[in-house]
Amino acid sequence: MRRFFDVIFSVIGLFFGFPILIVLSVLGYLDTGSPIFRQKRVGRHRHSFILLKFRTMRPGTASVASHLADASAVTAFGRFLRRTKLDELPQLWNVLCGDMSMVGPRPCLFNQEELINERQARRVFEARPGITGLAQLRNIDMSTPRLLAETDARMLKELNLSSYFRYIMMTVAGKGAGDVVKAK
Repeated sequence: MRRFFDVIFSVIGLFFGFPILIVLSVLGYLDTGSPIFRQKRVGRHRHSFILLKFRTMRPGTASVASHLADASAVTAFGRFLRRTKLDELPQLWNVLCGDMSMVGPRPCLFNQEELINERQARRVFEARPGITGLAQLRNIDMSTPRLLAETDARMLKELNLSSYFRYIMMTVAGKGAGDVVKAK
């Protein structure tokens, strides 16, 4: 049933969000010359997929988890996108294609071995990764792999349609900080 709502929400989001996507793409092009960011991530059953986001850092920035990235690499426009979570809008395409869900564990990078092992032990990879989830709403990021994997596993165990809608509404209402880049 969640997949049905994933498709409905992603189609509605892409249709009504299309003008916003165009404006943000143009502004992103003016900001970095390359508005869309593509990155290989770990998906369901540990299969790889290409995650789409609006670029928030300068091109050429090291491909690491946000908590390990250099804060000076984030552009002013990128800070706005992260703060408003608009950088996630292109992921609606990932949801429509079936690589992601609206709600699920945030997809990690293949070089985050500790997190991958913690998630594997808790069977988190049996679910599609999501745009939002319990860990994001509680500001738990990838800097605490065990806590993140435990939170993801608990969310998946308790996930039903009611919590699915609740997590989406809380995210839309601005709960959770999103991906935080720590100052170095």
